[in-house]
Amino acid sequence: MISLLRIAAVSMAINMAIVTVSSCATASVSLEDLVLPPGFEIELYTDQVPNARSMAMGADGTLFVGTRREGSVYAVSTDASGRRTVHTLAKGLNMPSGVAYRDGDLYVAEVSRILRYADIEKSLDAPPSPVVINDSFPSETHHGWKYIAFGPDGKLYVPIGAPCNVCDEAGYAVITRLNMDGSGREVVVEGVRNSVGFTWHPVTQEMWFTDNGRDMLGDDEPPGELNRVERPGSHFGFPFCHGGFIKDPEFGHLGKCADTVAPAQKLGPHVAPLGVKFYTGNMFPEQYRNQIFIAEHGSWNRSEKIGYRIVLVKLRDGKPVSYEPFAYGWLKGDEVSGRPVDLLVLDDGSMLVSDDKVGAIYRIRYSN
Repeated sequence: MISLLRIAAVSMAINMAIVTVSSCATASVSLEDLVLPPGFEIELYTDQVPNARSMAMGADGTLFVGTRREGSVYAVSTDASGRRTVHTLAKGLNMPSGVAYRDGDLYVAEVSRILRYADIEKSLDAPPSPVVINDSFPSETHHGWKYIAFGPDGKLYVPIGAPCNVCDEAGYAVITRLNMDGSGREVVVEGVRNSVGFTWHPVTQEMWFTDNGRDMLGDDEPPGELNRVERPGSHFGFPFCHGGFIKDPEFGHLGKCADTVAPAQKLGPHVAPLGVKFYTGNMFPEQYRNQIFIAEHGSWNRSEKIGYRIVLVKLRDGKPVSYEPFAYGWLKGDEVSGRPVDLLVLDDGSMLVSDDKVGAIYRIRYSN
């Protein structure tokens, strides 16, 4: 059974930190209507990160947050007393949604280029000028914002979304990877319409990613996708096949669904699955270990809204066996109070959730 969450006590300074920020005010945040399984709590980490999208954690505990429409990159630092400060690292960038941290440096993905900020945690109040490590990505903004992450191979993975609802354009609808210095870009998988989240299994090291299905096929088709990469070079169907079984009415002649990789788990239609993470912490009960959490951003043109929640996909022997809600309540009837984007498991086992609608970061923890 699922019960209403308990809001953490205000007196706990580490959880209800004081925030200082010079950026613009965000919408108000309300947690009272959110629902989680028994024993779980959700609290506000900060509500001062406008349009909060992708997240990455630094070695010294600095949370880095990218944005899309704001054009800014933020850093959230927490001192020993639990006081949080939001630093603006960059402004005026072109949809800097993706952020990744590696060996002291922050990597930021704009639409057409990847930036690197050296030794970033040493200079949060006076960030260094970035180095452009690669500026060869397409400049098309339709699905041009990017999620980025370093894989187990030490390479930076960068998707290139389709510049359309559905089309056949060379060089798009792929996930690529490149070396830390920006060289050696290569395609990892094809037929991926718009992935805004990927991760790697903590044991097998297999890559898993979410993909957003095409629009204008009705309310109930196609499904959102959770995909597993068993072999580099695999094709996941776009633009001729959707969800592993739906032939596209315009581009279906370009290939056969039987020749593509079907989703490991079909998700709800138009739920907009974005951030995806395996739970690798010790705080949640054991049954959550190495299971998959997905942030469903929510539908934008479905006649009845769907998504706006965090879901859990349980695995058995490496294969999904269930798809169920974990945290919800951001959608009540037709009213939307928040839109989850990305997830991040912290060292203490709690999990952060970004919300670009209200400019907030939440923290989910287990306290039986």
